[in-house]
Amino acid sequence: MTKSFSRERGLRELYEKDSERADELVFNRRGFIKKASLSGIYLALGISIPFARFMPKGLIPAAFADSEESFVIKGKNGLRILNDRPVNAETPVHLLDDEVTPVSRFFVRNNGIPPTDIPNPWILEVDGEVDNPLSLSIRDLKTNFETVTKKLQLECGGNGRSKFNPPARGNQWTLGAIGNAEWTGVRFRDVLKAAKIRKNAVYTAHYGRDTHLSGNPQKTPLSRGMPIWKAMDPHTLVAYEMNGEPIHPLNGAPLRVIAPGWPGSVSQKWLRRIQVRNVVHDGAKMTGKSYRIPSYPVAPGQKVAEKDFQIIESMPVKSIITFPKNDTGINGLTTEIRGHAWAGDRRVVGVDISIDFGSSWSKTRLSLPPNPYSWQRWRRIIKFPVPGYYEIWARARDQDGKTQPFAIDWNPKGYLNNSMHRIALRIS
Repeated sequence: MTKSFSRERGLRELYEKDSERADELVFNRRGFIKKASLSGIYLALGISIPFARFMPKGLIPAAFADSEESFVIKGKNGLRILNDRPVNAETPVHLLDDEVTPVSRFFVRNNGIPPTDIPNPWILEVDGEVDNPLSLSIRDLKTNFETVTKKLQLECGGNGRSKFNPPARGNQWTLGAIGNAEWTGVRFRDVLKAAKIRKNAVYTAHYGRDTHLSGNPQKTPLSRGMPIWKAMDPHTLVAYEMNGEPIHPLNGAPLRVIAPGWPGSVSQKWLRRIQVRNVVHDGAKMTGKSYRIPSYPVAPGQKVAEKDFQIIESMPVKSIITFPKNDTGINGLTTEIRGHAWAGDRRVVGVDISIDFGSSWSKTRLSLPPNPYSWQRWRRIIKFPVPGYYEIWARARDQDGKTQPFAIDWNPKGYLNNSMHRIALRIS
């Protein structure tokens, strides 16, 4: 049996390389844009298209047509657009220098079409292996549970995918699918306790209000979950605010899960239902090869049977250099180098940098996190011996002694790439 794959592609690539297929995907037979496509365009433009019904077949909206940079997401500043169906965008690393990532610079990762009609009130259902099923409005969450605010990092499981060779399927993230926002909400475990979960509870299942790219209401674009022990971690939240404001629509407004340190896909956006299950959840993107890696090392390009894949849980230790910007010219022999480091469920205990292609390493000054699961600031003043071209390499080490490698083993879906970040500097 031949297996078909759906590849996410950007709007320009879709039309430039496959215009006939693009029209089939984006337009119906009469040449009018499909509603599912309009949802993504509306969110990208931040405005409706009154005469959408007259848009001719094959027309790319002028706002997107001239360059990738002209495709702007309302409320986001400087992000690099990977594609528009679904909308996905990453943050250039030098724009991640803030200790708390501004909403305008927080990456966007979608698997389906975000909702455009937001019910009022928004209701969260909690059911399954519970003795007290719940229907909670956001007002109920704010009134009946303790409010918690934490600085927590979220990272896409495919962050760094573009560095794999041979290429792996999926969005070709460089290093910008990471953010460390200040999230406000309630503890996930407090909601589960109020629902009185049963002793046979094993896993949670999360459901959002986004719709499948096909437009088929019977299909779910994403429904992932987590083991009960992770759901009971006090830093796992049901969040309704991001940096003290309502969550950005493309980051999951008005309600989402925050399961820090794990692939961002576990942190379901537009959250409408939590189901407690007595088995490992088998929803959309929980089975097969989605958000899974081989349980043993494989050669580049090697085929791996689905039974040999395991679910990704804690993300690996990682660091980025946020200052200076890559390929910057520096006047003088001295400059500060700084960035952030994080390590999934663990804490970072050290970050070293090299200016001589890894021949020698220097320790940086590493700050403690404000709370568990927040990334950690590191910095060091470097004095270069003579003018010239230099590369700064950075590697972090976690509490278990695991250190970022120069390169990691290949895997078919391009997950968990935590290879060392490096930038170029021109010292004059």
